[in-house]
Amino acid sequence: MRTTVTLADDLIAEAKERAARSGRTVSEILEDAVRIGFERHAEAERQEIHLITDPTPGVLLPGVDLNDNAALLDLMESEE
Repeated sequence: MRTTVTLADDLIAEAKERAARSGRTVSEILEDAVRIGFERHAEAERQEIHLITDPTPGVLLPGVDLNDNAALLDLMESEE
């Protein structure tokens, strides 16, 4: 599919250099870069979701609401 995207001059220059060195087209280089960026972003989201939705058993006390900052702070201060 053909589309128009505006990119910074330094990104275009680097893409052209990489394409020339590798014998590939600028489009192929940019497609790979976008795919890698999407994969990294998705992996970061999966890790974040894992940490929030699947806490390590025994680490989080029963009844602790991570969405209630004030109650969490009260609990932390009361245990000191």
